[in-house]
Amino acid sequence: MAAIRDIAHLRRLIGDASPLVASKLHSALTPQGLAFLARCPFAVLSTTDARGQSMASPKGDAPGFIHAEDARTLLIPERPGNRLVFSLQNLLANPRASLLCFVPGTGETLRIEGCVQLVDDAALNARFAARGKPALLVMQFAIEVCYFHCAKSLLRAGLWQPDAWSEAMRVSFGQEIAARGGIAPDAVSGFDEAIAGRYRTDL
Repeated sequence: MAAIRDIAHLRRLIGDASPLVASKLHSALTPQGLAFLARCPFAVLSTTDARGQSMASPKGDAPGFIHAEDARTLLIPERPGNRLVFSLQNLLANPRASLLCFVPGTGETLRIEGCVQLVDDAALNARFAARGKPALLVMQFAIEVCYFHCAKSLLRAGLWQPDAWSEAMRVSFGQEIAARGGIAPDAVSGFDEAIAGRYRTDL
């Protein structure tokens, strides 16, 4: 197995990008980018901690929850979750982040890179209230680069083609926690029922 250790080796395998590709990179959202975000209900946020360890976190809400305050500034509300705050801690240590934004049924995705500041402001949290609850905080995302990514990966995956989907998988958090000794095996069912209840009441 030959490890790839330099760009020249990588380029021999992948080839060179078309000179036109660089023209799709923008420092601010275009009208198409703004329209896409207005329809976007789901994105993946990528952050990196002070040691260089990266992670990705799903973010989702009603379409348009990633609000474009202007063409270079996004406001993203934080909603209740598992309270591990891994991504938020990363942003305090290293504000650089990226977003991969999806619109169901659309093959293209929108990639956004920049820096994030966490904002604790009661009026702003109230402005982004959902389901009767204010945002916990708001991420202010300063855009540096944004561009659309082609649809090839989603087409290969059949992501929006129901006839290509496998049967839905039921994930048991109770089993995951019991495997590490966090709860007893006979408590798994009750734990999962509680999770299902929170899905209904604590979004």
